[in-house]
Amino acid sequence: MQKNGENQEPKRKSAWRELIETILWALVIALLIRYFVIEGYYIPSGSMEPTLVPGERVLVAKFIYHFTEPQRGDIIVFRYPLDHRKNLIKRVVGLPGERVKIEEGRVYINGVPLEGELFARPYYEMGYYGQEERVIPEDSYFVLGDNSSNSDDSRFWGYVPRKNILGRAFLVYWPLQRIRILR
Repeated sequence: MQKNGENQEPKRKSAWRELIETILWALVIALLIRYFVIEGYYIPSGSMEPTLVPGERVLVAKFIYHFTEPQRGDIIVFRYPLDHRKNLIKRVVGLPGERVKIEEGRVYINGVPLEGELFARPYYEMGYYGQEERVIPEDSYFVLGDNSSNSDDSRFWGYVPRKNILGRAFLVYWPLQRIRILR
């Protein structure tokens, strides 16, 4: 028998309680990571071919744009401006305040054609926003799919508000034989 004032051993938790607490903490941490840090997304269509093909899965850094702004060439996931329940993935082509125009298969920013391998593909002059030069509103972005002939993008529905951007895709992680870092 112990007398008052003597040290008592702390009560031990049952194995079941420890297991349940461990699982709950793991779920909380996983949800926090998914909501604030990194999330996986499925590629459902060919709008970003050949960069991304249907069936691939990508990791998206959701925190990155809390520290920096989207850059031309970034592949972003965003809430579709016409239906916020849908997420889309496209490449940033035009930045806030720039003039964008698609002509003879090339994208022009402020009158200068985009160069480099990220933009070395034909872009079709289609849709209301793809027909003539437009000024991108402040705090908005002009995005295009890499597969211009099969992409529902800014040419048709306009600009992506900054608040709609969820993050930047940086890695294809599935299928395993196509794992790669995105540019």
